[in-house]
Amino acid sequence: MKNQLDKNNIPQHIAVIMDGNGRWAQKKGAMRIFGHRNAMTAVRESIEGAAELGVKFITLYAFSTENWSRPKEEIEALMELLVQAIKDEVPTMMKNNIRLSTIGDVDSLPDKCRQHLEWSKNETKNNTGLTVVLALSYSGRWEITEAVKEIVKKVGQGSLDIDHIDPRLIGEHLNTSGMPDPELLIRTSGELRISNFMLWQLAYTELYFTEVLWPDFRKEHLHEAILAFQKRERRFGKTGTQIKHKC
Repeated sequence: MKNQLDKNNIPQHIAVIMDGNGRWAQKKGAMRIFGHRNAMTAVRESIEGAAELGVKFITLYAFSTENWSRPKEEIEALMELLVQAIKDEVPTMMKNNIRLSTIGDVDSLPDKCRQHLEWSKNETKNNTGLTVVLALSYSGRWEITEAVKEIVKKVGQGSLDIDHIDPRLIGEHLNTSGMPDPELLIRTSGELRISNFMLWQLAYTELYFTEVLWPDFRKEHLHEAILAFQKRERRFGKTGTQIKHKC
Protein backbone atom coordinates (compact mmCIF):
# COMPACT_ATOMS: atom_id res chain seq x y z
CA MET A 1 0.00 0.00 0.00
CA LYS A 2 2.79 2.44 0.91
CA ASN A 3 4.48 1.86 -2.44
CA GLN A 4 1.30 2.91 -4.25
CA LEU A 5 1.32 6.38 -2.68
CA ASP A 6 2.23 9.46 -4.68
CA LYS A 7 5.01 10.97 -2.58
CA ASN A 8 4.31 14.36 -4.18
CA ASN A 9 0.70 14.38 -2.98
CA ILE A 10 0.98 13.63 0.72
CA PRO A 11 -1.41 15.69 2.90
CA GLN A 12 0.56 18.15 5.02
CA HIS A 13 -1.98 18.09 7.85
CA ILE A 14 -3.97 15.02 8.87
CA ALA A 15 -6.62 15.18 11.60
CA VAL A 16 -7.74 12.01 13.38
CA ILE A 17 -10.84 11.25 15.45
CA MET A 18 -9.61 8.26 17.45
CA ASP A 19 -12.86 6.40 18.03
CA GLY A 20 -13.72 2.90 19.21
CA ASN A 21 -11.58 2.29 22.29
CA GLY A 22 -14.54 1.46 24.51
CA ARG A 23 -16.17 -0.88 21.99
CA TRP A 24 -12.84 -2.61 21.37
CA ALA A 25 -12.51 -3.31 25.11
CA GLN A 26 -16.12 -4.42 25.47
CA LYS A 27 -15.66 -6.94 22.65
CA LYS A 28 -12.88 -8.44 24.75
CA GLY A 29 -14.99 -8.43 27.91
CA ALA A 30 -12.84 -5.73 29.52
CA MET A 31 -13.35 -2.28 31.03
CA ARG A 32 -13.31 0.75 28.71
CA ILE A 33 -9.96 1.96 30.09
CA PHE A 34 -8.41 -1.27 28.74
CA GLY A 35 -9.23 0.01 25.27
CA HIS A 36 -7.67 3.40 26.00
CA ARG A 37 -4.45 1.73 27.20
CA ASN A 38 -4.19 -0.42 24.12
CA ALA A 39 -4.81 2.58 21.88
CA MET A 40 -1.25 3.80 22.45
CA THR A 41 0.06 1.40 19.82
CA ALA A 42 -2.28 3.00 17.27
CA VAL A 43 -1.07 6.45 18.30
CA ARG A 44 2.59 5.46 17.87
CA GLU A 45 1.96 3.77 14.52
CA SER A 46 0.06 6.79 13.20
CA ILE A 47 2.73 9.23 14.31
CA GLU A 48 5.55 7.09 12.91
CA GLY A 49 3.68 6.53 9.65
CA ALA A 50 2.97 10.24 9.23
CA ALA A 51 6.59 11.16 9.99
CA GLU A 52 7.92 8.62 7.49
CA LEU A 53 5.78 10.11 4.72
CA GLY A 54 6.76 13.71 5.43
CA VAL A 55 3.44 14.86 6.90
CA LYS A 56 3.96 18.19 8.71
CA PHE A 57 1.05 18.08 11.21
CA ILE A 58 -1.09 15.34 12.70
CA THR A 59 -3.85 16.42 15.07
CA LEU A 60 -5.28 13.76 17.37
CA TYR A 61 -8.67 14.30 19.01
CA ALA A 62 -7.73 12.94 22.42
CA PHE A 63 -10.37 14.42 24.75
CA SER A 64 -13.35 16.60 23.94
CA THR A 65 -15.14 19.08 26.17
CA GLU A 66 -18.10 16.70 26.02
CA ASN A 67 -15.95 13.89 27.42
CA TRP A 68 -16.00 15.61 30.82
CA SER A 69 -19.51 14.16 31.24
CA ARG A 70 -18.13 10.60 31.27
CA PRO A 71 -17.86 8.62 34.54
CA LYS A 72 -15.38 10.17 36.96
CA GLU A 73 -13.33 6.96 37.21
CA GLU A 74 -12.84 6.83 33.43
CA ILE A 75 -11.79 10.50 33.26
CA GLU A 76 -9.27 10.05 36.08
CA ALA A 77 -7.85 6.93 34.44
CA LEU A 78 -7.62 8.74 31.10
CA MET A 79 -5.72 11.64 32.64
CA GLU A 80 -3.29 9.30 34.39
CA LEU A 81 -2.78 7.46 31.13
CA LEU A 82 -2.13 10.74 29.33
CA VAL A 83 0.49 11.81 31.88
CA GLN A 84 2.28 8.46 31.63
CA ALA A 85 2.14 8.44 27.83
CA ILE A 86 3.66 11.92 27.62
CA LYS A 87 6.51 10.95 29.94
CA ASP A 88 7.19 7.77 27.98
CA GLU A 89 7.06 9.27 24.50
CA VAL A 90 9.19 12.43 24.85
CA PRO A 91 12.55 10.60 24.41
CA THR A 92 11.27 9.04 21.18
CA MET A 93 9.95 12.39 19.99
CA MET A 94 13.33 13.98 20.62
CA LYS A 95 15.08 11.17 18.77
CA ASN A 96 12.78 11.56 15.76
CA ASN A 97 12.71 15.39 15.66
CA ILE A 98 8.98 15.51 16.52
CA ARG A 99 7.38 18.52 18.19
CA LEU A 100 4.41 18.35 20.56
CA SER A 101 1.67 20.97 20.56
CA THR A 102 -1.87 21.24 21.95
CA ILE A 103 -5.20 22.85 21.16
CA GLY A 104 -8.16 23.14 23.50
CA ASP A 105 -8.93 24.42 26.98
CA VAL A 106 -5.74 23.03 28.51
CA ASP A 107 -6.27 25.14 31.65
CA SER A 108 -9.23 22.90 32.54
CA LEU A 109 -6.99 19.81 32.79
CA PRO A 110 -5.67 18.53 36.15
CA ASP A 111 -2.51 20.29 37.37
CA LYS A 112 -0.30 17.21 36.98
CA CYS A 113 -1.46 16.67 33.42
CA ARG A 114 -0.99 20.33 32.53
CA GLN A 115 2.52 20.42 34.00
CA HIS A 116 3.66 17.37 32.02
CA LEU A 117 2.19 18.81 28.85
CA GLU A 118 4.01 22.11 29.29
CA TRP A 119 7.27 20.31 30.08
CA SER A 120 6.92 18.10 26.99
CA LYS A 121 6.05 21.02 24.71
CA ASN A 122 9.04 22.96 26.00
CA GLU A 123 11.37 19.97 25.56
CA THR A 124 10.33 19.44 21.95
CA LYS A 125 9.73 23.05 20.85
CA ASN A 126 12.90 23.28 18.75
CA ASN A 127 12.24 20.08 16.80
CA THR A 128 11.54 20.74 13.13
CA GLY A 129 9.94 17.53 11.84
CA LEU A 130 6.36 16.37 12.32
CA THR A 131 4.23 18.37 14.78
CA VAL A 132 1.90 16.20 16.85
CA VAL A 133 -1.08 18.25 18.01
CA LEU A 134 -3.16 16.86 20.88
CA ALA A 135 -6.72 18.21 21.02
CA LEU A 136 -7.49 18.16 24.74
CA SER A 137 -10.64 19.46 26.39
CA TYR A 138 -11.39 20.69 22.90
CA SER A 139 -14.49 21.31 20.82
CA GLY A 140 -14.99 23.28 17.63
CA ARG A 141 -17.84 25.33 19.05
CA TRP A 142 -15.79 26.20 22.15
CA GLU A 143 -12.87 27.29 19.96
CA ILE A 144 -15.02 29.49 17.71
CA THR A 145 -16.78 30.99 20.74
CA GLU A 146 -13.43 31.91 22.31
CA ALA A 147 -12.28 33.48 19.03
CA VAL A 148 -15.46 35.56 18.80
CA LYS A 149 -15.01 36.77 22.39
CA GLU A 150 -11.44 37.89 21.67
CA ILE A 151 -12.43 39.67 18.46
CA VAL A 152 -15.37 41.43 20.14
CA LYS A 153 -13.06 42.51 22.95
CA LYS A 154 -10.62 44.07 20.49
CA VAL A 155 -13.43 45.86 18.65
CA GLY A 156 -14.72 47.22 21.97
CA GLN A 157 -11.25 48.45 22.91
CA GLY A 158 -10.89 50.18 19.57
CA SER A 159 -7.85 48.13 18.51
CA LEU A 160 -9.78 46.40 15.71
CA ASP A 161 -12.09 47.87 13.08
CA ILE A 162 -15.20 45.73 12.57
CA ASP A 163 -14.78 46.06 8.78
CA HIS A 164 -11.43 44.28 9.05
CA ILE A 165 -13.04 41.08 10.30
CA ASP A 166 -12.74 38.42 7.60
CA PRO A 167 -12.08 34.64 7.46
CA ARG A 168 -8.31 35.19 7.64
CA LEU A 169 -8.61 37.24 10.84
CA ILE A 170 -10.97 34.71 12.43
CA GLY A 171 -8.48 31.96 11.59
CA GLU A 172 -5.74 33.91 13.35
CA HIS A 173 -7.81 33.87 16.55
CA LEU A 174 -8.35 30.10 16.54
CA ASN A 175 -6.21 27.64 18.48
CA THR A 176 -4.77 26.42 15.17
CA SER A 177 -3.40 29.82 14.15
CA GLY A 178 -0.19 29.32 12.20
CA MET A 179 -1.15 25.78 11.12
CA PRO A 180 -2.55 24.79 7.72
CA ASP A 181 -6.10 23.44 7.71
CA PRO A 182 -6.28 19.64 7.61
CA GLU A 183 -6.41 18.21 4.12
CA LEU A 184 -7.54 14.81 5.38
CA LEU A 185 -9.70 13.79 8.35
CA ILE A 186 -9.69 10.15 9.42
CA ARG A 187 -12.34 8.77 11.75
CA THR A 188 -12.20 5.19 12.98
CA SER A 189 -14.92 2.77 14.23
CA GLY A 190 -17.43 3.38 11.44
CA GLU A 191 -19.12 6.44 12.91
CA LEU A 192 -20.05 8.97 10.18
CA ARG A 193 -19.82 12.35 11.92
CA ILE A 194 -17.18 14.90 12.94
CA SER A 195 -18.32 15.28 16.56
CA ASN A 196 -17.67 18.97 17.08
CA PHE A 197 -14.06 18.67 15.87
CA MET A 198 -12.31 21.53 14.06
CA LEU A 199 -15.58 22.89 12.65
CA TRP A 200 -13.95 25.92 11.02
CA GLN A 201 -10.84 24.18 9.76
CA LEU A 202 -12.60 21.21 8.12
CA ALA A 203 -14.49 23.36 5.59
CA TYR A 204 -12.71 21.76 2.59
CA THR A 205 -11.12 18.75 4.25
CA GLU A 206 -11.48 15.31 2.65
CA LEU A 207 -13.30 12.98 5.06
CA TYR A 208 -12.31 9.32 5.38
CA PHE A 209 -14.26 6.86 7.53
CA THR A 210 -13.09 3.36 8.37
CA GLU A 211 -14.74 0.50 10.28
CA VAL A 212 -11.43 -0.26 12.04
CA LEU A 213 -11.61 0.39 15.79
CA TRP A 214 -8.87 2.75 16.94
CA PRO A 215 -6.80 0.26 18.99
CA ASP A 216 -6.45 -1.86 15.82
CA PHE A 217 -5.39 1.07 13.60
CA ARG A 218 -1.92 0.61 12.07
CA LYS A 219 0.34 2.21 9.46
CA GLU A 220 -1.29 0.27 6.65
CA HIS A 221 -4.64 1.80 7.58
CA LEU A 222 -3.06 5.26 7.45
CA HIS A 223 -1.67 4.43 4.02
CA GLU A 224 -5.14 3.28 2.88
CA ALA A 225 -6.64 6.60 4.00
CA ILE A 226 -3.98 8.63 2.20
CA LEU A 227 -4.36 6.54 -0.98
CA ALA A 228 -8.12 7.21 -0.91
CA PHE A 229 -7.33 10.93 -0.45
CA GLN A 230 -5.03 10.90 -3.48
CA LYS A 231 -7.74 9.40 -5.68
CA ARG A 232 -10.10 12.31 -5.03
CA GLU A 233 -10.34 15.52 -7.03
CA ARG A 234 -10.21 18.53 -4.71
CA ARG A 235 -12.08 21.35 -6.47
CA PHE A 236 -12.64 23.97 -3.72
CA GLY A 237 -15.82 25.18 -5.42
CA LYS A 238 -14.38 25.12 -8.95
CA THR A 239 -15.29 22.72 -11.75
CA GLY A 240 -13.26 19.66 -12.57
CA THR A 241 -12.37 21.22 -15.93
CA GLN A 242 -10.96 24.32 -14.22
CA ILE A 243 -8.77 22.20 -11.95
CA LYS A 244 -7.43 20.10 -14.82
CA HIS A 245 -6.77 23.19 -16.96
CA LYS A 246 -4.78 24.74 -14.09
CA CYS A 247 -2.69 21.59 -13.85
